This record gives sequence, structure tokens and C-alpha cells, in this order.
Amino acid sequence: MELRIFTEPQQGASYDQLLAVARCAEDAGYGAFFRSDHYLMMGDVSGEPGPTDAWTTLAGLARETSRIRLGTLMTAATFRLPGPLAITVAQVDQMSGGRVELGIGTGWYAEEHSAYGIPFPPLAERFDRLEEQLAVITGLWATPPGERFDHDGRHYPVRDSPALPKPVQPRPPILLGGTGPKRTPRLAARYADEFNLPFASVPDTAAQFDRVRAACAEIGRDPAGMVWSNALVLCCGRDDAEVARRAAAIGREPDELRANGLAGTPAEVLDTIGRYAEIGSERLYLQVLDLSDLEHLELVASEVMAKL
Repeated sequence: MELRIFTEPQQGASYDQLLAVARCAEDAGYGAFFRSDHYLMMGDVSGEPGPTDAWTTLAGLARETSRIRLGTLMTAATFRLPGPLAITVAQVDQMSGGRVELGIGTGWYAEEHSAYGIPFPPLAERFDRLEEQLAVITGLWATPPGERFDHDGRHYPVRDSPALPKPVQPRPPILLGGTGPKRTPRLAARYADEFNLPFASVPDTAAQFDRVRAACAEIGRDPAGMVWSNALVLCCGRDDAEVARRAAAIGREPDELRANGLAGTPAEVLDTIGRYAEIGSERLYLQVLDLSDLEHLELVASEVMAKL
């Protein structure tokens, strides 16, 4: 089981805070630093100092870290055109020396679209656009140097593209995820290097993993070639008092976090990780909501990650 750090900067974080978390995660031995791609806070928070752009952040971190992998959970297909997004991800991959991963989804948060003038079509169209974006992005990256790429699409037609620049990696890993029962598994089977299920119970995770495996079988893909992962909110403490303090800092209750997240003492956290591992999860994204508490990351690295 690999542990990765996942942040939600729209809730209120500067670039310098994100850099501190990324460097701490790198020093502590986590596999990756990921961030959400949102432009508006959620819930009863101010969101100050305001949103930071996900790919601008990752470009900066690419130059200020050296080992840790970097990515998004999830970039919204509504935010960017696929051609420019392919260029951006390829460039950040170059800047990082080949450490970038692209998590991408339909986009779901209507209020952030209206707050910043971003069109928000109905869900069926968002899925259509996501599927076409995946075809364009992967097609651009896969086009051999010196050749041209064309895509006869409804939303994003591409003509005579030089398909440049190229990422350092042959193709940065693509993460897809979500609970959709039909189109999500089909898209994952076709395009995903990793399937991620956020904030889901063990039984719900097992059921969705099975749907994706079935979709893989339908197209003759071996599901063993895909990474299976979850994202869970983290709240770990050496004892109940420390767990309660960290839960209070993010406005949550310890019992609720134990039931729905990755929470409790290191022994409890290890037990929960074991239950996800039993149903095939290979990677966990630890959602860290208090970005000032770097000791939290260090505790989990020494008392949880070291024992996996």
C-alpha cells in the first residue's frame, strides 16, 4: 500500500503553505503530493487568501521538489480545453523531470463555475466532453514526433496538430474515478492508468472496483494493469485526545471520522488501511485539511507508513 498526500487548497491556502506541505511529504517519504482542482471554497469557511490554480501550483512545485510525484484529484474537464491542457501537463512533466500525473473528471461543483464565469453544461454533456478530452489528450501525447494529429470530434475537433510538446514520460499516468455505475467504468477501462474512489466505504469501494473490472473484461483489458486507489480524510493522533484535537481543528467529530475516514490512533489507521487492502486498494490518498499541522504528516509517516 502506497500512501500519498492530498490537499484541498480552495478551503484556504497560499502557495507557500502548499510548498511546505509538499516538501514535508517528500522528506517524510510519501509517494506523491496531490491537490484538488477547484476555484471556490466549500462549506462554512472564508477560503482566504483565495483560490490557487492547480497547474500553476504544480509547475512551481515541479521546480521546488525533486522526488515526490505531483498531480490532481481531479482536474475538471470544464476548466480547460484539451489541447492547452495537454500542453500544460506535458510542460509541467518536463519541469519535474517526469513526475506528473493527471487526474481528470467531468467537474461537478456548479457554484464555482458561476462564481468565475465558467460554462457548466448538463451532466451528460460533461461526460461527452470528458471522453473527447481524453481522446484528444492521449492522442496528442501518443503522436510520434514529426507526425500530425487529427481528431474528428463534436466538441473539440483538432486539425493538423504537431502534437507538441511531449512529456518526459511516454504518457503521464491518467487517473479517473467516481461512483458512476456505467460511463465511469467504461471510460476508466479505456483510458485510466489508475482508478480512484474518493470517500467511499469498503463495501462501496469493492462494488465499484468490480464494475470497473467488468468493464475492463468487456474490452479485453487485464485489470491487473490498472492501479486501484481510494481517497480518505486523515485524522491520526497518538491517543484519543490528539485525535479529538485534530478533528476539532477541521470541524469534524472523531467518531464520524473513524466511521467514514482514516482516523484514530496509528493502530486504528493501520487496521482501516488493511480493510481497504483486502478488497484490492493499492494506494491511499490521505486528505490533509489542516495544512499548518506538518507534525500530522510526520506522525503518520513514522507510525503508519513505516509499518505497512
